[in-house]
Amino acid sequence: MYSIVYGLLYLVSLLPLRVLYLFSDFAYFIIYHVAGYRKKVVLDNLSIAFPEKKEAERKKIAKKFYRNFTDNFIETIKLLSAGRDFIRKHFVCDTKLFEELYRQGKICQAHLGHNFNWEIANLAMAFYTPYTMLTVYMPISNKIIDRLFRKIRGKTGVVLLPATKMRTAMLPWRDKQYLLALVADQNPGVPSKGYWLNFFGRPTPFVTGPEKGARANDAAVVFVHFTKTKRGYYEAHPELAALEPNSLPETQLTQNYIQYLERVIKANPEMWLWSHRRWKHNWKPEYGKIIA
Repeated sequence: MYSIVYGLLYLVSLLPLRVLYLFSDFAYFIIYHVAGYRKKVVLDNLSIAFPEKKEAERKKIAKKFYRNFTDNFIETIKLLSAGRDFIRKHFVCDTKLFEELYRQGKICQAHLGHNFNWEIANLAMAFYTPYTMLTVYMPISNKIIDRLFRKIRGKTGVVLLPATKMRTAMLPWRDKQYLLALVADQNPGVPSKGYWLNFFGRPTPFVTGPEKGARANDAAVVFVHFTKTKRGYYEAHPELAALEPNSLPETQLTQNYIQYLERVIKANPEMWLWSHRRWKHNWKPEYGKIIA
């Protein structure tokens, strides 16, 4: 079954992007106007993040988000057949910061958000840094889809590390230089084990792994977000967050990341993944204090 699914999607991926975007436009119409896929979640999230905006403004952001959402899906299919030149043409990044950290002999962690289009970014960043690129991924329960995404995400030499087996997966890299890409804006599986901080004015749990890993490995931390220059074209913006993470007070790195993430989202709100239930957990006293 995998071979059939892969073969069909590969054939579709050979179509030019301008043709594939016709599928995206149709998918947008169905998902937003007909099915209303997670529309309530999206609009509720936007009302939490932007209470000062009028409902019409939030709906405008939502529509742009859904267009990016369907484009992200179509562009990911395109990656099945996309070569190096295509990827480098459609995703650019200033390499100076990563090159300097590599020269200094530093291990590096890149803290990302659910910022479109993270799939092409995952492939392209391997071309733009001297590091071996490691990416953490959450295995998908559907074996066919999981295998398909692993095929796409690993095609440029990116090493995929399953989030469920991180400790053992990292063992071969203990004494090597690497760039570890982490999506750091995720909900922790158990809310009591997260760092609770205010995100857009609401207590929100964040995973502790990115900060704890950076401290344990003395890894330089770079915050990265992506902007869309035009349809199908993206640019990465790396920013040094901490050269020596252990020089910061505990949780400060995560606090800085949340401030950075808010700033990035406010600048281009349609580029963030509003369809996931980021505020599904309510703070309780037994979870510990709200840090900031």
